[in-house]
Formats: sequence, C-alpha cells, structure tokens
Amino acid sequence: MKLRIAVQSKGRLNEDTMHLLAEAGIKVGTSKRTLLVSSKNFPMEVLFLRDDDIPQTVADGVADVGIVGLNELREKEADARIVKNLGFGGCRLSIALPKEQPYSGVADLAGRKIATSYPVILRNYLEQQGVQADIHVITGSVEISTGIGLADAIFDIVSSGSTLVSNNLREVETVLESEAVMIANNGLSPEKQAILDELLFRIGSVMSAADKKYVLMNAPRESLDAILAVLPGIKSPTVMPLAQEGWCSIHTVLDEACFWEIIGRLKAAGAEGILVLPIEKMIL
Repeated sequence: MKLRIAVQSKGRLNEDTMHLLAEAGIKVGTSKRTLLVSSKNFPMEVLFLRDDDIPQTVADGVADVGIVGLNELREKEADARIVKNLGFGGCRLSIALPKEQPYSGVADLAGRKIATSYPVILRNYLEQQGVQADIHVITGSVEISTGIGLADAIFDIVSSGSTLVSNNLREVETVLESEAVMIANNGLSPEKQAILDELLFRIGSVMSAADKKYVLMNAPRESLDAILAVLPGIKSPTVMPLAQEGWCSIHTVLDEACFWEIIGRLKAAGAEGILVLPIEKMIL
C-alpha cells in the first residue's frame, strides 16, 4: 500500500516540496513527462498536478494528501483537512489601488470594480466587511488591470511587492496570509494514516532543524554559571570536563535569529574556542 501525495508540477512550490521530501530521506525520481512517480525507498507515490487542482483532488480521494498554498485551498473551499503548515511558499493576498487613488478604509471599495483570480476569497471578505463591489474574474496579469482601465482595484498575490510598484499600485488591505500547507483526505484508512504519520514525523524533524545551529565552546569552570545564564537552548546544555584542569566543554543548540547576539554575550562571559555546526535533522 502506498500513500499518494499531490504536488505542484512546476514552480517554486514544486522545488521547495521536492527539496523537503529529499531532506526527509524520501527518494523520488523526476520526469517532465511522468505525472505519477513512486518513491524508491518509502511507501509513497507523487502525483504532479496544477496547484489549483490539488485541493479537490485530495478532497475527492484521488490523492490521499497534497502540498498546496493555503490561498488555493481557501479559494477552492475543498473538504480537506490541514495536517501541517510547512513554513515555505509565503505570500499574502491583498487588495491594491493605483498610488494616486485616495483610500481611507474598506468602505471605499463599495461600488468599485476589482479584478482578481481569487473571486471566492475576495467575495467572502467583502461580505464579512459588509461591502458590495463588482468582482471581475481574470486569469493572469491581474496587476495590469487598473492601468488599462479594466478595473478600479486588484486583489492578487503579493510576495515582495515589486510587481505592484512597477504597475503604480499600493497595497491597502491584506486579506489572507498564505504559506504552503499539507492537506489530507478526511477518510484515510488506518494503514495510510500510519504512513502519513511517519511522513509528518520526518518532515517535522527536518523543520525543527531549520535555522538552528549546534554550538560547542570551552570555558573555565568559574565562568560556567555566567555562560549557562546566557544560553536559551532547547533543554539544559551539555557540560563535559576537559583534560585541562578547571576547564569544561559546553554544547547547546541556538536559533540562528539570535545567534550573533548570544555569541557576543558568551565571549563576554568567558567562552572560548566557539565552534558552530549546521544541524541536518532534529528529533524532538
């Protein structure tokens, strides 16, 4: 028995997904002409699809699980459950107006024509806000709609914001913060759920190691308390005696976000010979 996972056939989400599976020790061959590929060392097969087809494919049980942007899941309103947020593919769905257009709040959108490829999410948002607007559905190049007179505003994916700037637009409302999520069919058999649990365990181990560093340092015994007070490690750091009398070795894990600040404080507290190593996997 194999777990079938639906994955975006091309693009950044495909690249990040395949990298994640590889980091989880799952070997999957790739071929532009093959839509269904089996793993060589894990009971799983990968089904390559368009991203907007993945939610319903999982909901219908054609695929058991899928990796897709939260924006696509919300747009399709598919009956599938989110089993893990994956932390990549981050973007947001926002409403944008021409820069010169005044804006004081969402009520200003009333009666406006808004171009979008995500009419369901936009319609739900406007209904929640009590605003009536004309939603114009368009596929591709949504950002040029205002410039050619097709719409008064747009509702589209924003990553860096550079596309908006180049089209003389500015964000006025962020409607949805999105990222890649793993979704699953609601009726998985116990056997397939067990395979999914193993997959989630592996992915969780990879994600736990992301942005973390393994740090080793030497220090005189009299500096130990001051150094331990600085360390925010996962659990109590490991302390081992060195051959040199009165010295010890300290091992811990640090988040990269606070790494340099803490390293400076460790040196000030008496740490020497600080060695920093990347972490490939972390089993919690």
